[in-house]
Amino acid sequence: MNKNVFPKGFLWGGATSAYQCEGAWNKDGKGFAITDLLTTGTRRNPRKLTLEVDQNTYYPAKIGIDHYHHYKEDIKLFSEMGFKVYRMSVSWARIFPNGDDEVPNQKGLDFYRNVFEECHKYGIEPLVSIMHHDTPMALALKQDGWLSRKTIDAYVKYAKVLFEEYKGLVHYWITFNEINMTMNYFGDVYGGAILSNGTRMIDINHVSDDAMSSEKQNKRFAALHNQFVASALAVKLGHKIDSSNNIGCMIASDAHYPYSCNPQNILAAQNSMRKLWYCGDVQVRGEYSYFTRRFLEEKGVTLVVSEEDKKILKEGTVDFYSFSYYTSGTDCVDQEVDTDSGNFNLGAANPYLKKSEWGWAFDPDGLRWVLNEIYGRYHIPLFIAENGLGAIDEVSPDGIVHDDYRIHYLKEHTKAMKQAIDDGVELFGYTWWGPIDLVSASTGEMKKRYGFIYVDLDNEGHGTLERKPKDSFYYYKKLIDTNGACVFEDEE
Repeated sequence: MNKNVFPKGFLWGGATSAYQCEGAWNKDGKGFAITDLLTTGTRRNPRKLTLEVDQNTYYPAKIGIDHYHHYKEDIKLFSEMGFKVYRMSVSWARIFPNGDDEVPNQKGLDFYRNVFEECHKYGIEPLVSIMHHDTPMALALKQDGWLSRKTIDAYVKYAKVLFEEYKGLVHYWITFNEINMTMNYFGDVYGGAILSNGTRMIDINHVSDDAMSSEKQNKRFAALHNQFVASALAVKLGHKIDSSNNIGCMIASDAHYPYSCNPQNILAAQNSMRKLWYCGDVQVRGEYSYFTRRFLEEKGVTLVVSEEDKKILKEGTVDFYSFSYYTSGTDCVDQEVDTDSGNFNLGAANPYLKKSEWGWAFDPDGLRWVLNEIYGRYHIPLFIAENGLGAIDEVSPDGIVHDDYRIHYLKEHTKAMKQAIDDGVELFGYTWWGPIDLVSASTGEMKKRYGFIYVDLDNEGHGTLERKPKDSFYYYKKLIDTNGACVFEDEE
């Protein structure tokens, strides 16, 4: 059997974010991030944002899975699966508690140095997101987050500290996680840290007309532009500090199909994909797309871009394009049809696809399609930074989670990746989202589990925090050991 089914040196691993796993939300000098102050919720009951800590409210980020105190144990488990890369994020508020402090928090710097050194101990390369939806709350309160150009300066100062502090320890960076989230209504919280829009709930099933008003969208797109500028400045700075740095973008990249061959639906699906290209074109090509004017006009958005900003964007293009892919969406504008109510509403329900317990369509073919679409547009190396299945896991009487459904999801998406590589796509790595159970971003739940490793913790923060490998743990180990070959064993 060919052991090099995937390219030699392919980076297999897993991905987490600071606010969903670290816990220790106010320990060792850490300040609050805006995402720390999101309450727990469910698929039907939205998460809520409070502007200060309510002692009678449960905040999942308070505990996370206490990775802050368990990182050595967790990284050892990752190494047992054979990880080549660990994609994680640094909490800005752990380095600069108020976002723009005069000097960084040394205990925060020490923590991440210890994490990176622990990774290298096992031959695991860290891939670090500089910001993963967690703008310091102090900047949201002080200057409306990313609506202020001052936040660009604070971010660049923060990025500079990371590049200098961890030179030689970190070689792969992502400037902003899922930067396109900022253009959506929940981007007020999950990206823009915009408090003046009044968004205080993350409702994955409903979007109010008020949330999509021209006034509020103007603020989101202005904040997104400031993030583009910050990203470009960080890329340029990161290359100057260490020419060996590889710095990428990260864009949420669901596939979007027309519900039927009615040209109206085809055009609607094309317009949905422009939400990806809007961000990708700026970060990869260094300029706004040709369709930007009409795209923004239809939203009632006026965007002013200075000549200096255009120069910055052109000089700060990324080295690789990373993205998340979980599911696909379907656009239908010519008739009334049932809709999917999965993660932030992906449009019409696709009659050809099965759904997860949270309404996400199972669509590995969509991953192949997305890989080809992105690579065909940009022709730069691609990295799948998030892919995974959230499910309710049951611990069997033998004490083990037998998660064949997760193994099936992994196998089919691995096959899709291989097909895309055979198509000619340059894909150099893959990190499963949540290799260890962590807090769900959309609902704040623990019962929506992604991990290969079970964590004994419930939605209210009760449990022992004991870690236990699931069946999928051993399958992913085999997949990495064989460089993907094992997924094709049943086809021989």
